[in-house]
Amino acid sequence: MFSKSKINDPAPKADETKTSAPEAPRTPAAPEFKPSAPKAKPPASVLSSDLHVVGNLKTTGDIQVEGTVEGDIRAHLLTIGESATIKGEVTADDVVINGRIIGRVRGLKVRLTATARVEGDIIHKTIAIESGAHFEGSVQRQDDPLTGGAKKAPAAAAKDAAK
Repeated sequence: MFSKSKINDPAPKADETKTSAPEAPRTPAAPEFKPSAPKAKPPASVLSSDLHVVGNLKTTGDIQVEGTVEGDIRAHLLTIGESATIKGEVTADDVVINGRIIGRVRGLKVRLTATARVEGDIIHKTIAIESGAHFEGSVQRQDDPLTGGAKKAPAAAAKDAAK
């Protein structure tokens, strides 16, 4: 039931130790491979309500706009706060609009909340419009709304070149 602990045993005497071949010198072991954990997604960049930006914004990350932007915005997830105003084209994988946008909206997923005010066209793959949202413009569904319009069709390009 109980076993004798070897912690309190006296150290072996010199003549009790093994008399075998000397040990090979130890080489430092190679560092163990430790797979790195996936990097945590950085928090969204926030443009505060007292910030007024004139110019285009482009990131592969997330942006939350609470202030005013006069220019185009490109992001992964774009959240437009209730006090925000955007004058320009908005392009993102996910767009959540709580504030005001004057310009085109392009997104795989576009959501207009009850406080949203959009004046411009929306090009989307999926869209949700809550009751109370204000929207003036057209809605067009595309399988790839993020790249649509970036390239002109060859016929349209030839027609423009002929002018």
